[in-house]
Amino acid sequence: MVEQSREMPTLDEVARVAGVSRSTASRAINGQVYVSAKAREAVTNAVASLGYSPNLLARSLATKRTNSIALVLSERGDTVLADPFFARVLRGVHAGLSGSGMQLVLLMAQDEQAQGELGQYLCAGHVDGALVVSLHGDDPLPDQLASSGLPVVLLGRPLAKVDVPYVDADNSTGGELAAAHLVERGRRHIATIAGPRDMAAGIDRLSGWRRGMTAAKRRPAGVVHADFTAAGGAAAMRELLAAYPEVDGVFAASDLMAVGAMQVLREAGRRIPQDVAVVGFDDSELAETAVPPLTSVRQPIEEMGRAITLRLIAQINAVADQPSSVLLPTELVPRESS
Repeated sequence: MVEQSREMPTLDEVARVAGVSRSTASRAINGQVYVSAKAREAVTNAVASLGYSPNLLARSLATKRTNSIALVLSERGDTVLADPFFARVLRGVHAGLSGSGMQLVLLMAQDEQAQGELGQYLCAGHVDGALVVSLHGDDPLPDQLASSGLPVVLLGRPLAKVDVPYVDADNSTGGELAAAHLVERGRRHIATIAGPRDMAAGIDRLSGWRRGMTAAKRRPAGVVHADFTAAGGAAAMRELLAAYPEVDGVFAASDLMAVGAMQVLREAGRRIPQDVAVVGFDDSELAETAVPPLTSVRQPIEEMGRAITLRLIAQINAVADQPSSVLLPTELVPRESS
């Protein structure tokens, strides 16, 4: 007589063996919140002992979920690959997804046409939610996604008025700290290489720097805007030296721009920090490896990536009482460049 194979264990059996309710077992298996450590351990042990394997296709059909989220970078591919900021964001997002059972889809909108197609793709049910990073101007994408009912969280304060949650660093205070530090170091002619005019990070860091200069009763030696790249920082530094040759302190609104500016200063025969002190923003790996090591304003980039991910998962799971925005602190890390 041929022995019949045993049927696959069910979620109800997992719950019975673990001694928890079916809903608790489901939340534990799916990595959701509001499950105690004891209950999660019991469910994990029950899954292992029974050999339970959730039917992902059936679950996605029942819940109408894809078990995936999108990370949308509103930048060109070459910009993303060259800037260590995005790698650190991705590390934070990966940490936030740990244990959730969700997959990540990486999308980049390089122009208006691609952005329109990207919006259509996201609104067509291919993902359960979207993280949007590096917004420019009054980008319509967040509002488009939110209006379609797709959960969405932004990294960075949006310039457009949209009812979408976001996580950001305290860029304004960071700019103020940079200005105060250069003043404390005895610099008299302090300029800034500000970020793009169409990004909140650029606007807020410049605003904070101006506030710090005003508090110290110092007149700015010059303001030039650039695009958060090393090439942009280099071009801005050449412009500053031509217009304000007396400059002896520079705050660059990103480490990449600061590195570009330092290269130009060396080419011009200016010693760092003896002739010109330089402060960057991000406290990336570049700050530690620059020559000389770069004083920088630290923003908690990995923590920001993790925070937007956890906030999005909470929104997808309809967790109540979530904050509409989160502002994480910045701090100045002094090194030899200043």
